[in-house]
Amino acid sequence: MPGTRKLGRTSDHRTAMLRAMVTFLLENGKIETTVTRAKEVRAMAEKYITLAKDTSLHSKRQAYAFITKGDVVKKLYNEIAPRYADRNGGYCRITKTGPRRGDAAEMAIIELI
Repeated sequence: MPGTRKLGRTSDHRTAMLRAMVTFLLENGKIETTVTRAKEVRAMAEKYITLAKDTSLHSKRQAYAFITKGDVVKKLYNEIAPRYADRNGGYCRITKTGPRRGDAAEMAIIELI
């Protein structure tokens, strides 16, 4: 997995959280989270967008194994990956929005370009 941030969770919990966040990002195009989580989600999302540029059966099975919703995988292969066909990385943008009320964690919006 890209990155070495532990995010204060066990490895199983961290993997499940990243799977859910990547799925939600690809489904909606934009999410709001903390900066450190956004950096991890960006690495994973860009990995799967690059994977989706190759339309082989093996790459589709890898995407289905990680992304939790089948219709999001179909959207990834039919809509998102063709949009970035001529781009070599840099599919996501992270915009810092300021501290969160309550614990002052630095928040950010991550979105697909």
